[in-house]
Amino acid sequence: MFITLEGGDSVGKTTQAGMLEEWLTGEGREVVRTREPGGTPLGVEVRRLLLHGGDEIGAVDPRAEALLYAADRAQHIAKVVRPAIERGAVVVQDRYIDSSLAYQGAGRVLDVDEVRRISEWAVGGLWPDVTVLFDLAPEIAAARRSSRDDDRLEAERQEFHEAVRAAYHGLAVASPERFLVVDASGTPEEIHAIVRARVAERLAAR
Repeated sequence: MFITLEGGDSVGKTTQAGMLEEWLTGEGREVVRTREPGGTPLGVEVRRLLLHGGDEIGAVDPRAEALLYAADRAQHIAKVVRPAIERGAVVVQDRYIDSSLAYQGAGRVLDVDEVRRISEWAVGGLWPDVTVLFDLAPEIAAARRSSRDDDRLEAERQEFHEAVRAAYHGLAVASPERFLVVDASGTPEEIHAIVRARVAERLAAR
């Protein structure tokens, strides 16, 4: 089973990924917890360059950014995700194609269909069984991360993050069978209970 966690920055994906991993492991399942970018050695370097490169690489062209994320995605699926799924593990992944559609598509104002085609080609058409979208107003998310340094995406203007959130909503409406939209303003325990119920339902149906 392939589960992806999506949403804006500082919505609690990391916390929920950890809670989901702990629950699934307790149920006796092998869990592979990973993220994009950064799930492979190549991904670590892509993450460093794109999010923290600073003056080292200068301004990144939106198309170059989209292609770098797709390159990382191709490596990650080939080396980490597909092997895990094939041996029966549950993959819990922080960000996937929907992030590119929301951030590089809507946020960077690239053609969303082109971004989708690039990503689908990179992964051989692999889509998640469940995508959990943690929804939170950008101003609340910004307040959560005010005590630490922002990366390139987090430091974008409010309008950028609002466009990303709207794009995520559109993706969820277009694929309701795959998406679970959760209000990320609740407590971690409340959110986990909602996510766990959906995942348990999908696992029981397999």
